[in-house]
Amino acid sequence: MRTLMLSTALAAALLSATALTPAITAADAAEIKNGGTMVVTYKDDIATLDPAIGYDWQNWSIIKSLFDGLMDYEPGTTTLRPNLAESYQMSPDGMTYTFKLRPGVKFHNGRALTAEDIKYSIERAVNPATQSPGAGFFGSIKGFEEAAAANGTLSGITVVDPQTVRIELSRPDATFLHVMAINFSFAVPKEEVEKAGADFGKKPVGTGAFKMSEWVLGQRLVLERNPDFHEKGLPHLDQITFEIGQEPTVALLRLERGEVDVLGDPIPPARFLEVKNNPANKDLIAVGTQLHTGYVTLNVTMKPFDDVKVRQAVNMAINKDRIVRIINNRAVPATQPLPPSMPGYAPDYKGYAFDQAKAKALLAEAGFPNGFDTEILANNTDPNPRIVQAIQQDLAAVGIRAAVKTLAQANVIAAGGEKEGAPMIWSGGMAWIADFPDPSNFYGPILGCAGAVPGGWNWSWYCNKDLDAKAAEADAMVDPAKKEAREAAWRDIYLKVMEDAPWAPVFNEQRFTMHSARMGGPDAIFVDPVHIPVNYEHVYATDVQ
Repeated sequence: MRTLMLSTALAAALLSATALTPAITAADAAEIKNGGTMVVTYKDDIATLDPAIGYDWQNWSIIKSLFDGLMDYEPGTTTLRPNLAESYQMSPDGMTYTFKLRPGVKFHNGRALTAEDIKYSIERAVNPATQSPGAGFFGSIKGFEEAAAANGTLSGITVVDPQTVRIELSRPDATFLHVMAINFSFAVPKEEVEKAGADFGKKPVGTGAFKMSEWVLGQRLVLERNPDFHEKGLPHLDQITFEIGQEPTVALLRLERGEVDVLGDPIPPARFLEVKNNPANKDLIAVGTQLHTGYVTLNVTMKPFDDVKVRQAVNMAINKDRIVRIINNRAVPATQPLPPSMPGYAPDYKGYAFDQAKAKALLAEAGFPNGFDTEILANNTDPNPRIVQAIQQDLAAVGIRAAVKTLAQANVIAAGGEKEGAPMIWSGGMAWIADFPDPSNFYGPILGCAGAVPGGWNWSWYCNKDLDAKAAEADAMVDPAKKEAREAAWRDIYLKVMEDAPWAPVFNEQRFTMHSARMGGPDAIFVDPVHIPVNYEHVYATDVQ
């Protein structure tokens, strides 16, 4: 077996050549004093902190602060590195991975991590009883089909010894190491899961930099430093308090008064330009690109969206340029599921042009010359109500009378995960941000058949088995020499998706995170491309004595 990454030390040595931006320089590290606290605000409560279940941007970085996986990314970058794994080996045919665990890792309850925990945690996510929206990520592991239809036990995972786990694949998978870095693979202790039962998402126990201290639903969530964390010197903060129920406009006023430290929700659109253009805020707003697409899902299992002409008409009816103006031009109009910075994006593809006359003609061809009545759900945090109202107006102009229902984020997510829960959903505030920088990630969980399951994130319930097969072929291209061919294959897959039109892509958004002057760290930490929205374990307080 040839070794691809010998250790975390080697990964660090390679970082200078591969990372986008080093998160903390040596000079920075010398000035950092551990300690202090941070207050983060959110409008909506956290839905769950179970890594097998949680799958929205709001709980993403909190889960990553509480739990760990075999792999992770260098802070502030998209560069893979070992995490719970001290090292790993991949067989020459790319079908077998052997991971050696980092010694001395403990769960928050004090028990040592073993290879059995890795096996249990992955199999728990695959077990249909868990209803994990990420089960499909493990589709390349040997025995997945049988496990997903039974109790999750994967024949491809073998505990070699307490510190070694071997994972055999049924096919080469170019994304496998990325999958070992997403929350669905994170290690959980079986005894704590069984003790808490369905409440494990409210009583999380992991190996992460922080551990749960207090959670008062609808009010606050408090994390405290894990003194046994396996990465020396981390985390920097002693405590993080997430204050829940804070309207973004109020939260911004409190940040300006020095009462809070980070706005978890975006800067309120009504004050965005004022805040951004204020010279006093120059060093307080971190800006970063996102692997993000905001879209309207069209449930292909519900009439009349089972008709492709109706779905194409919706795409033509929406004025994307107007919607981008509503959010102060913090985005660009989207033409396809992939964002422009993602490999596989088709720059020459123009998508469905805004053409309401043609949209009306398509509706007439589909048997709806007078339009029809339907419903569209949306997150109730600004600017999403204003965006969905603009979409409603555009649809009305072609005869589609869509009643708007704005709900808390968790309720919209729950509705999307039911097969007939919602005919249309505007994804804003929950829109897709890539789990990892690979085109496959915009397909499997949100457009593939594996995501069209109860509790899943394929809210259009679109399932094209031919495209699923082509996606599997693309992900089998593990040879670096086939990189361009693989990207071309994914480009073709997404263009076919656009022909079927299960979505109406609307825009690709940038990220702006505002923090107080007392919080330190490179901008890359506050707009981390993976630990979204903030890589909390690397933030530090500048006022620690």
